[in-house]
Amino acid sequence: MLGVANISNQTNMERRYQVADPKVKRVLMSVTDKTGVVEFARALSEEFGAQIISTGGTARVIAEAGVPVTPIDEVTKFPEMMDGRVKTLHPAVHGGLLAKRDNPEHMAQAAEHGIEMIDMVVVNLYAFEKTVESGADFGTCIENIDIGGPSMLRSAAKNFASVAVVTDPASYGSILSEMRANNGATTLATRTQLALRVFQTTNAYDGAIAQWLGSQLEKPEEFPEQRDIHLVKQQGLRYGENPHQDAAFYRVPEFATPHSLVNARQLNGKELSYNNILDTDACWTLVREFDEPAVVILKHQNPCGSATAEDVATAYDKAFACDPKSAFGGIIAANTEVTLEFVEHINANKQFVEVLIAPSFQPEALELLQQKKNLRVLATGGVDAPAAIEFRSVDGGMLAQQVDRVNEDPAEFTVPTKKKPTEDELHEMLFAWKVCKGVKSNAILVSKDHAGIGMGPGQPNRVDSAKLACERAHEACERMGVAAEGLVCASDAFFPFRDNIDTLAEYGVKAIIQPGGSIRDDHVIAAADRYGMVMAFTGMRLFHH
Repeated sequence: MLGVANISNQTNMERRYQVADPKVKRVLMSVTDKTGVVEFARALSEEFGAQIISTGGTARVIAEAGVPVTPIDEVTKFPEMMDGRVKTLHPAVHGGLLAKRDNPEHMAQAAEHGIEMIDMVVVNLYAFEKTVESGADFGTCIENIDIGGPSMLRSAAKNFASVAVVTDPASYGSILSEMRANNGATTLATRTQLALRVFQTTNAYDGAIAQWLGSQLEKPEEFPEQRDIHLVKQQGLRYGENPHQDAAFYRVPEFATPHSLVNARQLNGKELSYNNILDTDACWTLVREFDEPAVVILKHQNPCGSATAEDVATAYDKAFACDPKSAFGGIIAANTEVTLEFVEHINANKQFVEVLIAPSFQPEALELLQQKKNLRVLATGGVDAPAAIEFRSVDGGMLAQQVDRVNEDPAEFTVPTKKKPTEDELHEMLFAWKVCKGVKSNAILVSKDHAGIGMGPGQPNRVDSAKLACERAHEACERMGVAAEGLVCASDAFFPFRDNIDTLAEYGVKAIIQPGGSIRDDHVIAAADRYGMVMAFTGMRLFHH
């Protein structure tokens, strides 16, 4: 027994488990990832005299390297069968893992049935997720659902008081170092951490299987009664939104599309910050709405510059001209390859940029960008649609919804005003409508020549948003030396009163696109007709809180 003085210095876990750290005498190995397994087995055998027990392909690899190994069927006295589906599901295995070493009855029963203790399990699972990602057929995916592996892991992890369970080849070296310093034994602290990793691993594994099997249904549920979200740590962050907040960036494999932010390659610059990631995601999400070359410049979750053009460099010039002051320290996203000309224009503007994200970069453009050590350059490898479902955390819970995309058919729009849009006006309205989706509600976006020159984000009433957007649009026109005429306005929700239309008309707006649906639509339409405006109702709202 430990003395009182020692107990006072122990952790809660150590006080719960008053057992000596077991020397590793018998090890069961069965791994899919065979990285380092031969070296690990050799060290366990030669340095510590441990018996290595192994299955199938793992046993063969270890034996071929000249390390003594006992096949699993010599332990179970039962052959592997059913194409390897049944090999370790046996009392000789699980009894040796689950028996409590400090329980006389357990040990007596083990002795009665000839069950020897297993002190360490080295197992990693069939690569189910990689099999699914490879596009394998249904039958192949089913065969890559591991049964024996998770069973052994769970048995060993449950009995972590006495059994060390190893799932990651990266931990082999540290475990050997601990054993060398601890007379061939592992410590309870290490076994506890290893057990925790097991249950995290098997939870994620089962979640991946459930998600895949659910996707095979004829009508998969978008919002099932229960849903597991598997988070894999992508990187630690210096801090969160503010320096006093700790933070980390996680990947959700289930929802990470090939060209999403989380899968982008960083080609230059220092590590991304919490705010960088939030803003870059918003910027990349918005620029993907466009088929033609597009550039979005975003600051604090709002697109302060946005434009489309025949080429990406021209799109950047137009986006920057929308609001050069706000563009300083912003995020830039392009939906097509970044050219040398594009980068030269950024430099000519002396624009400080936090992040530049695009599908790819011309070699000459990347070389020029890499001269800026702090500029984070991200390549997504292509453009795709975001995942179908998005999540947002709230205190003690999670909201889930379908991802909002602008894919309405203009032919379905209603034009209630006397004046109808020309083809050019309709194209301009669609541009403004897409950019408006990325502006925080209450959102008003004013555009001209496929550039978002005026933005009114996040105001508590829509008329203030409209006034702010128009003022900024006029400032932009003055900077660019163009007339503030023929302006187009998009509103993310309906106009509740005609005063919004009066404000827009005062600033020269000639066409409006909005959802419609207010009880005062008739008043709004009448006001638009009075000013000779075009107005289109989309029937869709674009709130972005």
